[in-house]
Amino acid sequence: MSIQTVGIVGAGTMGNGIAQACAVSGVAVVMVDISEAAVQKGLATIAGSLDRLIKKEKMTVSDKEKALSLIKTSTNYDDLQAAQLVIEAATENYDLKVKILKQLDTVLPAEVLIATNTSSISITKLGAVTQRADKFIGMHFFNPVPMMALVEIIRGLQTSDATHDTVKALSEKLGKSPITVKNAPGFVVNRILVPMINEAFYVLSEGTATAQDIDAGMKLGCNQPIGPLALADMIGLDVCLAVMEVYLEEFGDSKYRPCYLLREMVAAGRLGRKTGQGVYTY
Repeated sequence: MSIQTVGIVGAGTMGNGIAQACAVSGVAVVMVDISEAAVQKGLATIAGSLDRLIKKEKMTVSDKEKALSLIKTSTNYDDLQAAQLVIEAATENYDLKVKILKQLDTVLPAEVLIATNTSSISITKLGAVTQRADKFIGMHFFNPVPMMALVEIIRGLQTSDATHDTVKALSEKLGKSPITVKNAPGFVVNRILVPMINEAFYVLSEGTATAQDIDAGMKLGCNQPIGPLALADMIGLDVCLAVMEVYLEEFGDSKYRPCYLLREMVAAGRLGRKTGQGVYTY
């Protein structure tokens, strides 16, 4: 199956980023959200992003107009029926995702593939709430979507080879570099990344080095563009803690226990950039 039109549920940061990546690559998009204001905000974000690319001379005005002409917006799920693949990009909330997926399963023709952009919820579990588990897959984009090359393609237990191959081909068409992952908590990147962040908190809490020196060490010694503690502030310390708690529960392995300093900071409301203070002050 060749994907000509992609449906996207959610016009927020991830949804509009995926829509932009599709449209710039010549793939038509139907972007749906719960209100007209939400879809228009998503569309405005895409237009602003394309304007920045024009300013950097990475895109022409006609390229921008062509991309925007490929994006249709709607507040009605029925308009997604034109798509061969629909990507759910709603908030990271299991009950909300289940509600959306069941609705999509009812509305979409039987041959349409469904993907979820979840970063942590089981693909097997989400696929099981639909009547097309073989046509269900994880397609985990990274933020900011237009800039980040990686897509984790996550196979649920029921995902067919044909579904995987179609989604992989689409990812490559979007100029991404996909990796294939079996369904497991955290998939690959976050499974490695978040425990590393947690370990950085242990090193900080033990007084082994200052936050600045820990981050400098990882940047200069491991060639990371940003240190783990600064990255935690960017992600949100509450998000990091929640992910570690999921790993601890799902794997039942004490190596995933969250650092008490991380817990303390979250309890104090020091969540990082979004609150103005985390490990660092903003």
